[in-house]
Amino acid sequence: MVWIRKVFDFFLFSSIYIALCAVIMLWQSGHLMHLSFSRDYYWFVFFSTICSYNFHWYLTQHSHNGGDRILWSSHHKTTHLLFYFAGVIGSVIFFYKLRQHGLVLFFAVLLTFLYSAPKIPLPYFRFLKLVAIGKTIFLTSVWTYVTTILPVFIAGQHFNHEMKWFAASRFFLIYGICILFDFRDRADDRDEGIRTMVNYFDEAGVDRLFLFSMIAFIFFTGGLLLSGVSLISVLILMIPGIILFFIYPIAKNSVSDYLYYFFLDGLMMLSALLMALLPF
Repeated sequence: MVWIRKVFDFFLFSSIYIALCAVIMLWQSGHLMHLSFSRDYYWFVFFSTICSYNFHWYLTQHSHNGGDRILWSSHHKTTHLLFYFAGVIGSVIFFYKLRQHGLVLFFAVLLTFLYSAPKIPLPYFRFLKLVAIGKTIFLTSVWTYVTTILPVFIAGQHFNHEMKWFAASRFFLIYGICILFDFRDRADDRDEGIRTMVNYFDEAGVDRLFLFSMIAFIFFTGGLLLSGVSLISVLILMIPGIILFFIYPIAKNSVSDYLYYFFLDGLMMLSALLMALLPF
């Protein structure tokens, strides 16, 4: 029905969905690494994600891929703006509550801002387009830092081997997903003067980069066994990577916003959902 489609589009394209992905990934970090951290951090990440993604899409004017998201955004600029301000207010409130961790939180805020800053139509930010060759690595690092590394700081813990294996595992899973996004958006990046690593490779080179990411993901995920993580947990962690590997040739030849922003983004939280729902 039409109203169901409208509700789903709102949930997905207003970035509520991706914000929930981030929160669920936080839960997994706490669960798997035995961390106890304030609920305020969950809210901070939720509102920060709402803020940053709506800011990004408010500034996005067009795309070679067209698609449902860019069309939805063009008709809902006011919605993006309202969600952006709601995200700012929520982020500030919970930043204040977590102010004892202000330095590490500010670093996350700065990294997040710099990702979208090249889209700001002001000369002060144009130079960032010239240094965006690591955009894919940059975005992957932000997600890994916020959902995997920062929880350790917030919990007042020190990194052990289990945490390092898990952070590396998550990094390469997200990196594999981001490679697909960059491959799809390569024409847009060229038009905007953003030089990414994917734009420097031919298609075979992108395939090799993706394969390297998947091998690294399997290696670091398997390494968790050396830190005492159960075999069933490791197998669950591997499931989204295995799905990503097999969906890669399909996704590479698709521009479907629902495939990318619902299915591929959802792979980041899939293992967390399985851990929460399965009786292990």
